[in-house]
Amino acid sequence: MTTFLQFHILTSYGPSNPNRDDQGRPKQAMVGGAPRLRMSSQSVKRALRESTFFALDLADHQGTRTKRLFEKLKTALLARDLPPAAVQKAAEEVASIFGKLDTPKKDAPEERVATTLAFISPAEWALAEELAVKAASGEALPKDKDLKKLVLRKADGALDIAMFGRMLADDAEFNRDAAVQVAHAITTHAAQAEEDWYSAVDDLNKAEDTGAGHLGESGFGSGIYYQYVCVNVDLLVENLGGDRELAAKGLEALARALATSTPKGKQNSHAHHPRAHYIRAERGTGAPRDLTGAFFAPIKAQPWLETSVAALEKTADAIDQAYGRTWDDRAVMQVGLSGTLAEIATFAAASIGEP
Repeated sequence: MTTFLQFHILTSYGPSNPNRDDQGRPKQAMVGGAPRLRMSSQSVKRALRESTFFALDLADHQGTRTKRLFEKLKTALLARDLPPAAVQKAAEEVASIFGKLDTPKKDAPEERVATTLAFISPAEWALAEELAVKAASGEALPKDKDLKKLVLRKADGALDIAMFGRMLADDAEFNRDAAVQVAHAITTHAAQAEEDWYSAVDDLNKAEDTGAGHLGESGFGSGIYYQYVCVNVDLLVENLGGDRELAAKGLEALARALATSTPKGKQNSHAHHPRAHYIRAERGTGAPRDLTGAFFAPIKAQPWLETSVAALEKTADAIDQAYGRTWDDRAVMQVGLSGTLAEIATFAAASIGEP
């Protein structure tokens, strides 16, 4: 049976704008008929990948999402003093493995980028560069699917690809299903974006020039966010080619990052660096269930943070009573009351278990 690891997290944000919409305002959603502030799952996953626990502790196991593989291959090949014409052809041939390249520009025909972002693992990147060197040195390469099989992998040591998945539009065979599902975070209570009108002074204004040097506006909001994350532990191990030790390190990093990382929109303006106030981690073979329903009726009673915790736990207990308990073990951290982040991280890593 499949093992699932689930996280239910409550984090309070002061005035901030970590995840903006197309107008620069905090993203929002209507939930239970009440307006809420929202952070998209995409922004949360980006913050996790950029966290210290991923970017440093797991640096050799992170993929690269880019359209610029051709450019990087070309630079690497030219550094080897290979013929420029052969380099151009080899870089185009190998880079196209991950997706179509754009049409060459008339004023810069030698510059090419992919038409879509590709998520490339470190192993695939190394294989692509090795293959491009062979091609630029005059070695004939296989065609089409045979060529792609020399580079593309269905599983390897790219932890973020294993967790969050990838789609290669032209090669579904090498897509990877995400082992980690990340929900959009919403405030547990009604909340709306506010507008901040601000001005800036020109330091060289003369005394008689009393007007502002600049006027502008910026959106912000604050609230207690509920974040739900579900990990298919077996799929994570499968995506990592059976490397259980790496999977355990990844889950430990994920737990720590979920508690401490945040989307960085307007961070210099608001200095938002929140830490999770409450984490409920659950492990078991029962079907996953999120607890968003705890907040469809927006929290109104003060103190909001403690009331949000109580509502979440009440909903979890009610669902377990109705459907049967969906978890076998759990760990809880609540700031000021019980548990530590280290215990949550250890609990998460232990979800891998023995083979």
